[in-house]
Amino acid sequence: MYINFWYPVVLSKDLDDKPRVVRILSLDFAVFRDSQGRAQVLANICPHRGGSLAGGKVKGDNLQCPYHGWQFDGTGQCHKIPSLGSAARIPARTRVDGYPVVEKYGIVFAFLGDLPEAERPPMLEVPEFDREGWRATWMNFQIPYSYERSVENGLDAAHNEFVHPTHGFSGESTEYKVNDLRWVGDPEWGVGFFTKFKSPASKDGEFAKMKQASDSREAGTGVIGPNGVWTYIKFAVDKRMHQYMWEAPIDEHTTNIFFMNMRSTFLDAEMDQKVNEMNWMIAAQDITVLSALQPPLTPETNTKEFMVPADEPILRYRKKLKEWEQRGWRIDMAELNRQRQRVACAIPGPERRNHKGWVLDSVPLVAPSRQSAAELKAAAEH
Repeated sequence: MYINFWYPVVLSKDLDDKPRVVRILSLDFAVFRDSQGRAQVLANICPHRGGSLAGGKVKGDNLQCPYHGWQFDGTGQCHKIPSLGSAARIPARTRVDGYPVVEKYGIVFAFLGDLPEAERPPMLEVPEFDREGWRATWMNFQIPYSYERSVENGLDAAHNEFVHPTHGFSGESTEYKVNDLRWVGDPEWGVGFFTKFKSPASKDGEFAKMKQASDSREAGTGVIGPNGVWTYIKFAVDKRMHQYMWEAPIDEHTTNIFFMNMRSTFLDAEMDQKVNEMNWMIAAQDITVLSALQPPLTPETNTKEFMVPADEPILRYRKKLKEWEQRGWRIDMAELNRQRQRVACAIPGPERRNHKGWVLDSVPLVAPSRQSAAELKAAAEH
């Protein structure tokens, strides 16, 4: 799991005037709306005695700790310590980590890291969100496996033939193969591809006109950062579905998925439930297979899985993860689990670069190796 990327926190509609706790990257965050309705995200640990800030109350633009009433704004700055009296000077070391927040596409996103704005990786965007002729539906659900396994499944062009009967022919065609991949996307922050494939006609009467049998349907998928997956499916010139998944690792073995489906056909609102039912059926097929994978976490080296040419998108994704680890962004989960009974840790926020002397320890990170760039490339390719 990695810091310094954008993560989905909560659906906008689910965040009201009461603060709530959300677990991401195996750590807890306090999420609340201030007096102006702006979403705010803080590390959920009061630096005084470790109280859960999400268990407190919103006081104007501040969140009040339920233990001793300390108040913190959305940047993490402490504004009130009742026991010192109303005229007391607030020590600078009372800060808690706050995180940049963007609210869009009906989702609250937080940048969980300390990079300044100009250096932050991009988030997965939805360019057609406000365009006429498109309609959105949302789903939010949890899966009982690692987000890396989930992302790699999205990049797996070969699994559709066998896992999804609506996408493939269940391996019955002796002529089946994965066609050539056309590479797209941002090579710095992810990987993406398009490919042509055969697919059967829809057996659902409402979708039959859209999804007829095809020998050359085109679809593409890709990833931005470690956790943002897009999939584009072109049924016809004016009939498309664009799907987006922003994945938030709850911990190493559980993932919170925020799924948005954009469609340019069947735009009537009464089709929303039908579209979500179809997408959930497909997601459930993936969940059945991925829940049984061994090992449950992605192997540390590619030699522990026999990879074939169709797996190239997965290999490229793993290479990007190694690059981000080399930047010092990967959380050292073994060390975090060792420390956490005695030491309170937080993802470092941007203010860590402006102030010293924090009470909460920065989450432990895997130290970059001394491998050369050439050695890292060779390891990723094998």
